[in-house]
Amino acid sequence: MKKQIPLLILLFGFIKLSVAQDTVKQQKFSFHFQQTIITQSKPSFNAPYSGANSLSPLSETQSSITTTLFGAARLWKGAAIYFNPELSGGAGLSKTLGIAGFPNGETFRVGSASPAIYIARLYFKQNFEWGTEKDTVEDEYNQMGGIKSKRYFSFAVGKFGMSDFFDGNNFSHDPRSQFMNWALMNNGAWDYPANTRGYTMGVYTELGQPNWTLRFAVTMVTTVPNESVWDTKITKANTQSLEYERRYTINGQKGTVRLLGFINNGKFGNYDLAIAQNPKAPNVDTTQAYGRHKYGFGINADQYLTKYFGVFAKASYNDGHTETWFFTEIDRSVSFGGVLNGALWKRTNDELGLAFVGNGLSAPHRNYLAAGGYGFLIGDGKLNYAPEMIAELYYKINAYQKKFWLTPDYQFIINPAYNKDRGPVNVFGMRAHVEF
Repeated sequence: MKKQIPLLILLFGFIKLSVAQDTVKQQKFSFHFQQTIITQSKPSFNAPYSGANSLSPLSETQSSITTTLFGAARLWKGAAIYFNPELSGGAGLSKTLGIAGFPNGETFRVGSASPAIYIARLYFKQNFEWGTEKDTVEDEYNQMGGIKSKRYFSFAVGKFGMSDFFDGNNFSHDPRSQFMNWALMNNGAWDYPANTRGYTMGVYTELGQPNWTLRFAVTMVTTVPNESVWDTKITKANTQSLEYERRYTINGQKGTVRLLGFINNGKFGNYDLAIAQNPKAPNVDTTQAYGRHKYGFGINADQYLTKYFGVFAKASYNDGHTETWFFTEIDRSVSFGGVLNGALWKRTNDELGLAFVGNGLSAPHRNYLAAGGYGFLIGDGKLNYAPEMIAELYYKINAYQKKFWLTPDYQFIINPAYNKDRGPVNVFGMRAHVEF
């Protein structure tokens, strides 16, 4: 009997743990709030000439604000609905023109200087699970707390942000809490489907396993670049995005690699055709026709080196023959950096981040801008081409109980809008972010 006692204790502990997991309540409702204010200033810089889409060479200060309510309700087993009303307003430097890797990631959601309220997300999600391996899911933005199987298939239908599901990164993804530059939010050359505020309409699917996840989405396309009216000719105007994510550990430290591929189809303009039609003043919008495509890929990795320090790297490419439609005018991009937790100086909820970005253009895109053409974001009237180079440094200060943060930020930009006749540009910023 004495030899059986440890076995009985072990069995009792296993049963107790299993019962505890089974009795964890699935959250029925979830409510969260965030507000982010970013103010950025730049001193004057050298610019011998400017065009309609140039960054102003004069000193300037601009601010943006976004406020979001995150609501979710569980409907039945595995099903939930998500609703996010959002308010945004303000402006980016020079009306968010003149830099491909723009320094304020929140201006992607700003449609006008006057604050406006709109529906950011409204989608239904259904999850099907199997297997015995479980994870405890925390209550977060658009995530219901409870127990979830590590093996599942889910789909979502409605309005959402592609960055909610794709191209994540532990250190470089969210301009509200991490790096602020557009080229550090996602892979810069991914012209990812979105309206002017950063959201899209479509269907998203996900297959999850303990060590990997496969994602696929089909979404709609807007009728005009960087605008909000959806093209109803869905068979001709649509996007497909596919991503494989692999999770692993090295020396006990977590890491992730993501491989992304995409193709966008729609009524896009062609750069070479625009130059052929009007060599002295090309306008890519006049060449728009259905049957055009833009395809590309990206790789995105993050790795913890210690408990308090992690690094990341990204590289992306698109073919660059048709005009940029959704995100920003980048056809090739490489970025890397690191984030250090403040625990080393007894500030556990603070962090220090440093990143570097190099952006480039395809030959057709480059020739179009050099001939005096304009995109929806950049265009100096002519172009002395060089890669756009960016460095960003921030220090995030936890000002109040993991609910309120202040983040001083500095960005140094060489060859803004790929033009080595202009710049360099120094951008100083301050971000205030509250969430609960």
